[in-house]
Amino acid sequence: MAPGAGCLVRVHHGNLSRVVSHALRHEPWVYELELDEQGWVPITELVESLQVEPGWGALTVADVEAMVAGASKERHEVQNGRIRALYGHSMPGRIQRVAGEPPHSLFHGTSPAAAEAILVDGLLPMGRQFVHLSVDRGMAVAVGARKAEAPVVLRVDARAAVNAGVRFYAGNEKVWLADLVPSNFISEDAR
Repeated sequence: MAPGAGCLVRVHHGNLSRVVSHALRHEPWVYELELDEQGWVPITELVESLQVEPGWGALTVADVEAMVAGASKERHEVQNGRIRALYGHSMPGRIQRVAGEPPHSLFHGTSPAAAEAILVDGLLPMGRQFVHLSVDRGMAVAVGARKAEAPVVLRVDARAAVNAGVRFYAGNEKVWLADLVPSNFISEDAR
């Protein structure tokens, strides 16, 4: 098999996902990329910008497409020769989203200390463009476990929040985004 013809993904799949996420979510200017208002960039431009980075000289479009297709978590999207990160943006300039109808309840896993503040102040983006919410409790527990040994799961009454004017956006099939969620729509999920 020729160098870069799919072999790179098997060896560096996780590393490739991290560097692509960094380029598309946090600092596209470091890679000399210009994302459009929806976060898209031509995949060829992404590959060319990564090829000058140490260790990525043999990277191909096929490698990036295989990484996206084989990912266990849907973080990136490829369409019509373009790629974007689906969520997690921290860079200045807001990625445009179309509001959608979320499930009745959404979940947020966090540390006990952060949960106390959230129950008072609501969910705020905290350096990101959007608040991230999980569609199920299990995923929220996994997210919260990255923040605390004994995470707290918060339940968001998304239907009531939508009826009050809070906008939600689909990130992917497991993640919903919101500009913010006021505390009156949040409760501790004591399950």
